[in-house]
Amino acid sequence: MNKRDTRGFLTRHPERKQDLQRGVHPVQKRMQPLRRAVGLPVWADVFLRLGAAIGLIFIVVMIHWFDREGLVDNVDGHVSFLDIVYFTMISITTTGFGDIAPVSDSARFKEAVIVTPIRFLVFFIFVGTAYNFIIKRSWEKWRMARIQEKLSDHVVVLGYGVSGSQSVEELIERGTPADRIVVVDPSDDRLREAEKLGVNVLPSDATRDETLKAARITTAKNVLVSAGRDDTSILIVLTVRHLAPKVPISVVVRADDNELLARQAGATNVINPVRFTGLLLAGSANGAHIADYLADLASVSGRVQLVERVVDEDECGCSITELSTGGRGLRIYRNGRAIGFWEEECQNLQPGDVIVEIVPSDNGNGNGNGRG
Repeated sequence: MNKRDTRGFLTRHPERKQDLQRGVHPVQKRMQPLRRAVGLPVWADVFLRLGAAIGLIFIVVMIHWFDREGLVDNVDGHVSFLDIVYFTMISITTTGFGDIAPVSDSARFKEAVIVTPIRFLVFFIFVGTAYNFIIKRSWEKWRMARIQEKLSDHVVVLGYGVSGSQSVEELIERGTPADRIVVVDPSDDRLREAEKLGVNVLPSDATRDETLKAARITTAKNVLVSAGRDDTSILIVLTVRHLAPKVPISVVVRADDNELLARQAGATNVINPVRFTGLLLAGSANGAHIADYLADLASVSGRVQLVERVVDEDECGCSITELSTGGRGLRIYRNGRAIGFWEEECQNLQPGDVIVEIVPSDNGNGNGNGRG
């Protein structure tokens, strides 16, 4: 990264200056385990349970109060409202000291038919609360820790800003299961938004070794980096490549002179949204529909989409115009070299070739002609 970016990063992360000078990443305290969104916030669950219990107890108090003539106080013979509250609580909790008791048939009937079921309901509310907050949540943390240990072939998204959030939504729309996506970001507010999509989240600094180890970076299928600043993104790429030499890394950078640095840091794909926006603007100047078609290609919600895949065995020896998918082949990658569909090599596909083709999406006409 350039000197200005480096100075800016060290200003915001002074604790990393010594690490950068040594060229190592210090081991930090153990990272938090992955988590997923729960159906109901903890505070809401607590208030609902307490509200239900208090409401049921209030009903019992009213039943006892309106039928107080059927109760007898063996201490002073007078049943006051305080006695009613006291009797309700010892009745609900099945303590039963015997100093206040129902004596009339009506009071005993209501105690048996109405109060006893309510007593069981209140009991189950408190037992359910204990289960939910002690047993269930402990089990969920343990389960997520086990999932984290065995996590593999997943997508790790480092940074959940505008680009990161859009990429997660697009991944899910393209068919990637939400539980196979791990989002790492230091902002709890952003992670709460990510949790709504059902993905795994890890609140931490993605430049740290231990953070990436907790996200199981070495067994990931892909890593997407969008930290919001080029200097931070490039440092994250360096850290990821240090830990996982073979994992594909895609990174977002916004300055042209940082694209080469990102590739040197180990990025497999470097995406410059500023450059892409410029291409769309230039395309719209040369044709009213070019920008629309490019956006159509980029999104799974469009009528057509770009697909990259390895050539099938039955396609070997065929031309790029004779793909089994019915798509329109644009280019192949052979031994690291890009070959256009008009070049001679594309007339004879070989094992190991990677094809980039246009295929109709679910929103398209589905006839495989590649026309949007």
